[in-house]
Amino acid sequence: MFTSLSDRLTLTFKNLKRKGTVTESDLNATIRDIRLALLDADVALPVVKQFTQRIRDRALGAEVHQALNPAQQVVKIVNEELVEILGGSTRRLNLAKNPPTVIMLAGLQGSGKTTFAGKLAHLLKGEGHTPLLVAADLQRPNAVTQLEVVGERAGVPVFAPERGNVFGHDAALESGEGTRSFGDPVDVAVEGVEEARRKGYDVVIIDTAGRLAVDVDLMRQASDIRIETGAHEVLFVIDAMIGQAAVETAKAFADGVGITGSVLTKLDGDARGGAALSVATVTGQPILFASTGEGVKDIETFHPDRMASRILDMGDVLTLIEQAEKAFDRAQAAEMTRKFLADEDFTFDDFLEQMAAIKRMGSLKQMLGMMPGMQGMRAQLDALDEREFDRVEAMVRSMTPFERNHPKQINGSRRARIARGSGVSVSEVNQLLERFADAQKMMRQLKKGGGIPGMPGMPGMGGAGGGKRGKQAPKKKGKSGNPAKRAQQEREAAQKAQAARTASLENAFGGAALGAGADQGAGAGDDALAGLKLPPGFEKFLDQGKK
Repeated sequence: MFTSLSDRLTLTFKNLKRKGTVTESDLNATIRDIRLALLDADVALPVVKQFTQRIRDRALGAEVHQALNPAQQVVKIVNEELVEILGGSTRRLNLAKNPPTVIMLAGLQGSGKTTFAGKLAHLLKGEGHTPLLVAADLQRPNAVTQLEVVGERAGVPVFAPERGNVFGHDAALESGEGTRSFGDPVDVAVEGVEEARRKGYDVVIIDTAGRLAVDVDLMRQASDIRIETGAHEVLFVIDAMIGQAAVETAKAFADGVGITGSVLTKLDGDARGGAALSVATVTGQPILFASTGEGVKDIETFHPDRMASRILDMGDVLTLIEQAEKAFDRAQAAEMTRKFLADEDFTFDDFLEQMAAIKRMGSLKQMLGMMPGMQGMRAQLDALDEREFDRVEAMVRSMTPFERNHPKQINGSRRARIARGSGVSVSEVNQLLERFADAQKMMRQLKKGGGIPGMPGMPGMGGAGGGKRGKQAPKKKGKSGNPAKRAQQEREAAQKAQAARTASLENAFGGAALGAGADQGAGAGDDALAGLKLPPGFEKFLDQGKK
């Protein structure tokens, strides 16, 4: 969504960083480019003025001029101010001390309230809550039926005593003004809260009716539901693609209903995203959630600092790590770590487990997009075909258990059978086996302390700091004929191999910086480590280095 804005801001900062010193004219030009980028992204004009004025006040002060790197300081200021207009800090749902917690959803028709209701219920269910969906949208055709379908997908019950507008009639009043609901939505909402109390549900999510535009009837109905149910949270659901219109809509709901937070939907769209940068400042209430797709799992807590990092192409590694922690099974990760340290080969069965974990994390394009600097590789990301995972999985599943554990035994006839079973060509099977063999070879070399092929500065490799080329390795000494002396040589050789392996693991997983010389790595290996200490929770990611 923020592609255009991110590109323009990245280019602006790139031009600024090229300058050795930053003058007042450079700052004015940078602020002008930022203002134009925000206006082009449909950010509300009052928000743009406030944002650029804050940057100007800080950038023209001593904060930048006294910095060792003025250009980097300007980027830091923009990042901090961007976090502020996005809401400042992350805000969670305020749950009632005495259940049930009543969450009311309000917004215009088509903003995604019903779909979001199911996503929120699925998220809360995963956190150990027992939510109940209440169908209080009795006006929109088949809104109750849609909520029941969404609730079934989320595995959450739906309270729907009224069927609402089943046949899709536009029931105009005799006066010709507006439309009426097929039943009383206020009564349905109140009965839903009572139903939750009777059956022990601790969260009630009320899906209310919307209109195609803000009107008095909508505000009165939403206000009555909030008052009668005593809602603890009133979330304003807004389409992130509506641009400048978000300002008037947000103000109307904030004044007429009294919202406690906002939700951004359709954040995976290709619009310019002005609503996301405007709604928090205009309403004075934080953004709680962001919806990024149609599935019940496509919801994430809104973090202003992480969203600002995405916009400035600094990546969102924390969200990526959180998704990985949810997707990777601890028992499987422990088993993979054991196999890695026990010199056991990586098999196709292990490969299938890792592919399944990556799929559970979500879209591969979205995950790669969270890495820093990936905006410059957008063309490659767009060209990425995620269906390749399905083709690879089909090839692996067409193998027998013996073939998965012994890929070297897959001869020509076996390859032809695998190709027929998976619907691919024999050449694709050959390519898969070659890549898999290269991965196994790399891991064996890493385990033996030989370093990672193609990794600069790793032991056993040329490249950055890898030592002089043309220098011949010293000749190995032959084994002594003296049994005692030969036994001592074998002990020394085993100790050196273990030290080299420990140093290689340390360098590969954070112990030494990339670019360190081979001599430095070898020196680290001489000082044998008693035990390799990894960051907490990092063991589960060791298996990913095998690919």
